[in-house]
Order: sequence, then structure tokens, then C-alpha cells
Amino acid sequence: MDLATHIRESFLNLATAKMRSFLAILGILVGTGSVVALISSGQMATDNALAQFKSLGTNLLSLSIEASEETTTNVQKLNLPDMQALKKASPTIEEIAPYVMTYQPIYFDGNNINGSIVGTTEVLASVVKLEVQEGRFVSFLDQDNTFCVIGDQVAQNLKGSGAFSLLGKQIQLGKNLFTIVGVLKPWQTNLFMFSDLNQSVIIPLESTSLLDSKAAINNILFRVKKDTVLSDVQNLLTLKLEEMLPGQKIDFRSPEKIVEIMAKQRSTFTWLLGMIGGISLIVGGIGVMNIMLVSVIERRREIGVRMAIGAKRHDIRLMFLVESVTLTLFGGVLGVLTGLLISFVLAEIANWEFSFYMLPPLLGFLVSVLVGVLSGFYPAHRASLLDPIESLQSE
Repeated sequence: MDLATHIRESFLNLATAKMRSFLAILGILVGTGSVVALISSGQMATDNALAQFKSLGTNLLSLSIEASEETTTNVQKLNLPDMQALKKASPTIEEIAPYVMTYQPIYFDGNNINGSIVGTTEVLASVVKLEVQEGRFVSFLDQDNTFCVIGDQVAQNLKGSGAFSLLGKQIQLGKNLFTIVGVLKPWQTNLFMFSDLNQSVIIPLESTSLLDSKAAINNILFRVKKDTVLSDVQNLLTLKLEEMLPGQKIDFRSPEKIVEIMAKQRSTFTWLLGMIGGISLIVGGIGVMNIMLVSVIERRREIGVRMAIGAKRHDIRLMFLVESVTLTLFGGVLGVLTGLLISFVLAEIANWEFSFYMLPPLLGFLVSVLVGVLSGFYPAHRASLLDPIESLQSE
């Protein structure tokens, strides 16, 4: 009997036990789908992060400053003039953009608006590629003036409150009224900024003291010359900051460090989801083995008839093995499609660009075949060892 005949018969035999076949396929589907989804999603996350670096440039360096517990009193703070001293720490530093995040209630026409407040200078726009849709960005001429620029999501929320033209409108930040002078275009969030500028109100750095007297520069972005060794710049800045801010914690974030963090996170999730997928595949394999063992018992007479008319033991073994592989392969194909669908949905939710990778479907296909062979070999071998005479006498 050729392989095509075995495959046709396997479909007919599986169709006679629809519920058992469905449950076995479901276990394979879940396991294979999770494997495909995690590999595809992990690869898309990496590509998305790399796309951010390509758009912003790999020559960015992020600095955050935190006062240690020992220096909570009489803490020295950075101010705007100190930025020139930091810029001189390394000749490779081209731009420096300090920013302060503060949280105050935001109101517009009496309605509370969700968002954060970011105090910064005009340099931030060029460092993180901000584009203005209407009006202008904050300028060094604004200084202590109560002007602000709003992110795209904040603008959408204000328009939802009934406002159409936002320029010149006033928005209340804490107890102070600020005049809107600019609206930003939608901005691609990145891992260098600790704030989502789409949901932020941006004010001049000097104006943050009006909202919070204790506000201090604790985040700085640096753009350095291309092909600069970032670790050298970090060392020079660390020496300068230890002199300016003794005893305070200094933390740098570079493209290499962010990729390393992402790799560790992805590895953790891969192991977690891999274990879940592995458990599902084991359960699915047990289900396949169960249905094949039951099939062997129910078809003992058929096995005896086949052997009586000349079927060899390897023919019986192949018949049940093909049936097992067919079952798992069918579940694997459905699992691959389900995994690709899940990864597409995740890409839409996370605003990633969906990409099709050949490795996940291929891996899902191979895993399905492997599970079918492993779970079907014992029932197939057991069927081949049945005695023809005893099998013919069975009811």
C-alpha cells in the first residue's frame, strides 16, 4: 500500500472519531500557535526597536539623575547654565537637551485632561525628532513665560471637549494658566524618553518652577558625533557629574544597553511562553497517543484481516504512524495560522509594523511532525505486534 493510500485512510479513520480527534488537534494547535506567536512577536519587537534607533540615530545617550538616601538634605541640583559645562565635558557632544517631568492637574474648559507636564528647551525637538503640526515649539525667548506646546493625544482630547482651533487657547496646569502656542504631530515613542510626548504638555524649562518649586533637571539627552564610542563619553560625563553632584546616582541609557535590556526581557518571556507551549504540546501529544491506542484496540479485527491477506508488520506500523502524523500536522497547520493571527493582532495593538518571518511557520511545521512521530510510534509499534489469529477472533 502506497503512502497516498495511507494518508487517505488516515483522514477517514480520524473522521470516525471526531470529538477525540478535535481534542487532540486542539492541544497541538495551542502549543504550535504559542511557539509561532512568541517567535514572530519577539522578532517584530526587536525590529521595531531597531527602527527607532534608525529614525533617531544610534548616537544618542540618555542620562537620569537620582539623589541617594544619604544626600536627601541639601541636595545640589543642576540648572540650565550647567548644561554648557556638561557639553564641554566631551568634544564629541553636539546637542544636549535637559528635561523635567512634573505632575500637576491639567484642566481645559473645566474638564480634567490626562497627561504629564514636561519642561524642556528647544533643543529637545531636534534630538528626538519632534515635528510641529500647528504653531511653534518652545523657544529660549519664552523663558519664564506661560506658553506651552501640546502633544497629539492631548490635542485630540481637547478637541473632543469641543475645541477646534487650539492655538491661543489657555490650559490650566496646576494653578497657572498657560497659552497654547503649538501642537505636535504624532510622535513615535522611544526608549530614550521616560515620557510619552504625545500625552504631554511641554513648557519652557524655566517655567517648571511656577508649578513645582522643587523641580530640578534630572533627565538629559545627549546627541554625539557619529561613530563616537559612547562608553568614552559616559566616562567623561560621569567624572564631571561626580564633581558637580557628589553622592548622587547617575544612570546612562545607550542603544547597546537598551538592546541588552530588551534581549533579557525577550529571553524571559521566551522561556515562559516556551514552557506554556511545551506543556500544551505534551498534552496534545498525550491526546494523540491516547486516540491512537484506542484506535488500535477498536481496529484489532481490521489489523488481523490486513495481516491475513499479506500485510507486513511494517505496513501496520506505517499505517498508524501516518495517521498520527496526519493528526498532528493538521493541528500544526492550524496552530501556525493561529500564531500568525495572534502576532498580527499584537502588532496592531503595539503599533508595530507587521512582518512575515519564514522561521516560525517552518519551526511550527517541524514541531508538529516531531510530536506526531513521537506520540504515534508506540501505538503503531504495539499494533504491529498484534497476533493475526487473536486479532481475527476479537469482536
